[in-house]
Amino acid sequence: MLTRVALLFLPLAAPCLHSQIAAVADAPLTANAIMSKVAENQDRAEAARARFVYVQHAKVTSRKGKTIMCEEVTDFRITPKAGGQAKVLLTLAGQVRASAGMVHYAQLPKEPGPGDDIDVNIGGGDNVTVLDADHNNAPVKVKDTDVDLVEHMRRNFTDDSKSKDGVNAGLFPLTTKEQKDMLFEFKGRENKNGHDTFRILFRPKDKSDFGWKGEAWIDAKEFQPVVVRTALSRSIPFGVRALLGTNVPGLGFTVIYAPQQGNVWFPVSFGTEFKIKLLFFFSRQIVIAVENRSFEQTHVTTTIHGAEAAMP
Repeated sequence: MLTRVALLFLPLAAPCLHSQIAAVADAPLTANAIMSKVAENQDRAEAARARFVYVQHAKVTSRKGKTIMCEEVTDFRITPKAGGQAKVLLTLAGQVRASAGMVHYAQLPKEPGPGDDIDVNIGGGDNVTVLDADHNNAPVKVKDTDVDLVEHMRRNFTDDSKSKDGVNAGLFPLTTKEQKDMLFEFKGRENKNGHDTFRILFRPKDKSDFGWKGEAWIDAKEFQPVVVRTALSRSIPFGVRALLGTNVPGLGFTVIYAPQQGNVWFPVSFGTEFKIKLLFFFSRQIVIAVENRSFEQTHVTTTIHGAEAAMP
């Protein structure tokens, strides 16, 4: 009898059960669920980016007030290698301020080795030789402070040997490894760069951490980042600034992503503008603009030697 009653009410209960399942399926994604999908896609994209060769165009400027002290425009060919990338300089157009005016050069003043750091000689105590492109590459001695500073900034933010996309991997908390220390907050849906996106705020779980906070716009269909903006999660403590005379107000970054061949999403542009204040008397405005372009997918050909001899 009980079985007959159950069977009698089953057709009535089925639509209700179907509605509950549909409601669960249509439930809005949480920020953590969205970013978890992004992390999975970014983990896969990191491996897929190793199949691409591209050109990285970068412009880095050091200014004192409105005066350009040094500026370099470079093109590097980026090629994948085991565990990271290799860079080959294609072109360089630089200018640095000297006592007689701007000196233009087309070669790096010095070639640091892999992993070497560049010392920024605050105060310009040392000289460096550049080849003046306007006067038959005549050697000219200039103060090396701003030349070193420009090269240092470009290498720090674009020359990550473990990255395959030309951007320092630690700047944007997108992969599984980087997300574990972050908190995320869903802020709704917006149209961004022609994409329907989820807007997500992020910040470090540890409020005392000197990490990155910011916002990310995530493609609602592909679960790939479209735009990511970051800023320092907290200011340098006043005691440190007072003791060392050091501050970097306004430090933050914007990166834009776009799909390439095979729907592999790549950062296609990266930019920042911030101030550096050191030792009470040295102040510069740094502007960095980077564009990844001319993407080419590499092809791998495998040849099996002796195959014919092995065949019957």
